Amino acid sequence: MKVLVIQNRMGIGDMVIFLPYIEAISKYLGSPVSLLVKENTKCLEYLSDNPNIDNIIILDRNDKKKTGKHYGIKGLFTLSREIKKYNFEKVFIFNSSFRYTIICKLAKIKNVYQYKLFSKKNQNIIETANFFLKKNLNIDVKSNPIISINSQKILEAKKKYEIMDSDINILLGVGGSGPTKRVSAEKFIEFMNFCSNQFKCKFFLAAGKNEIEEKIINKIINSEHKNKCITLNKLKISETLPIIKNCNIAVCNDTSFSHLSASLGIETIVLMTDTPLLYGNYSPRMHPILPDGEKIVTHDTLGKDKINPEKIFSKLIDILKLN
Repeated sequence: MKVLVIQNRMGIGDMVIFLPYIEAISKYLGSPVSLLVKENTKCLEYLSDNPNIDNIIILDRNDKKKTGKHYGIKGLFTLSREIKKYNFEKVFIFNSSFRYTIICKLAKIKNVYQYKLFSKKNQNIIETANFFLKKNLNIDVKSNPIISINSQKILEAKKKYEIMDSDINILLGVGGSGPTKRVSAEKFIEFMNFCSNQFKCKFFLAAGKNEIEEKIINKIINSEHKNKCITLNKLKISETLPIIKNCNIAVCNDTSFSHLSASLGIETIVLMTDTPLLYGNYSPRMHPILPDGEKIVTHDTLGKDKINPEKIFSKLIDILKLN
């Protein structure tokens, strides 16, 4: 059976969140599914070996810039022609846009399952996906994404980066998709001080390649912890995964690395500064830290300056049972 899943949200985080639902469709139907996703989900970096996923089709559409071969009316017909070539029998559309209804009808897909049309406002990303599969397939799905990687690659990374079992190996996800999500380098350094004063450790610094995040990385590696740090921001996502898998724990802003580390089975402390809490607690391996004085976080909380490094350290001690 040829099945397509359309997930048109941007970014790695949302893609990871949807992974259990995509895999559930594949397992229920007894067939791997193809994905239609945006390029910035970076799916090819971490899902290409997933047995539940067949083809990964890139959605080339940028609404802000009004560009891409799948943008606009012309792009609608272009995409429908491309999809039609696969002869899909079913499609599951994880959005409420009538545009994709039309595309799938033009692509001659007989069985179209989709979120309720025109109901995007205030959708809860997890509750809506759960309701969708319960209604159409009568299955319940746990929000527990898992990314598997080759064990040999894990061993190779351990050897290459001299990752020692006697150390506490900590991933630090210091980047973020916007300035309000990036906790300062100084707060990370303060947290690193707490760690280094208590035990022998190594820090793996993960961030993007843009100038702002380069500055955060540089501040940290120019601190007294320089010799304990390895930077990952020049590596591909696929190259960072075996390294992350070797870590004991992760401390991340709300960034792609918090989603990736938790899905790799790493206990992950998520610094929630300006994003709805569900993005930092949907996985059983996520442990959110809120700004001092806040009981909940959402967009416009603007709490990055109230993240407390001592609280992060206390949470790490509790998770790793080092006290």
